Amino acid sequence: MTKGRILSGMRPTGRLHIGHLSVLENWKSLQEEYSCFFFSADWHALTTSFEETAGIKENTVEMVTDWLAVGLDPEKSVIFTQSDVKEHAELHLIFSMITPLSWLERVPTYKDQVQQFRDQGKDIMMYGFLGYPLLQAADILIYRANAVPVGEDQLPHLELTREVARRFNHMYSPVFPEPRALLSRVSLLPGVDNRKMSKSYANDIGIFAEQEELKKKVNAMITDPARIRKNDPGHPEVCVVHKYHSLYSPDELAGIEEQCRRGEIGCVACKKIMAASLERVLSPLRERRREIVSRRGYVREVLADGAARARREAAETMKMVREAMKI
Repeated sequence: MTKGRILSGMRPTGRLHIGHLSVLENWKSLQEEYSCFFFSADWHALTTSFEETAGIKENTVEMVTDWLAVGLDPEKSVIFTQSDVKEHAELHLIFSMITPLSWLERVPTYKDQVQQFRDQGKDIMMYGFLGYPLLQAADILIYRANAVPVGEDQLPHLELTREVARRFNHMYSPVFPEPRALLSRVSLLPGVDNRKMSKSYANDIGIFAEQEELKKKVNAMITDPARIRKNDPGHPEVCVVHKYHSLYSPDELAGIEEQCRRGEIGCVACKKIMAASLERVLSPLRERRREIVSRRGYVREVLADGAARARREAAETMKMVREAMKI
């Protein structure tokens, strides 16, 4: 039986935080069931960081090192950098000739992100930003992927990809599958201040944070503001630490909740338990990362081999595209 094919990627915009861990663990499990293509989306990074390009190459190496440490296997998955496979750009160009402008303008995140960046004093109303969902479609369809792991917020992007595939197949001849969504059960963790986790807010916890940094981050977590003394009854549902316990201390969660509501455990003690739970999870990943870094040049070799494998598949797709279009 032929395995299904998956494409997914991340932008290399800085160190990965613990919010990315469940995504990577999902990728790790998918590579056991599917033929997987995982890429560093360096061209996508340009859509919002076109003035800050100096770190993109090094960020790619660091990010892929993280992937390997969490468990992505280059023997099972094709791991590569987007810009090393020029066919992504070629297919994007062809799609841009047949995609109505209105399709791109109605992508929900477009206006939201334009306004968000405008509020930060940055203008991203560029041709590339408007067209990045179409580049995503090219990323997926160049490998004829038939499934994409996504969160619910990404479904409109995947639907655009499906529409582009249908339009091409109807106008020329069937080349592309219509990839289905693999809805990921990804835990959305808040930052330590209960806002969205982001490096720009300095409220993130790095996947490979050392033990002392972990303790500091956990100690900074927002707890129940109505709880003044440690024996006051608590409300776990409003506490950031509780949200982390639900994921990283599941066996202790019920007991901690009950103790908190009765005022039998203080926030300091609760945070100590949380820091220990995180250390148990992250310590082996740190060790694995150190081992990978010690293998000088290994990550670049993984990327070079992955790019060669990806180019072979992409070239085959573009041959089919040209034949379908008679060009």
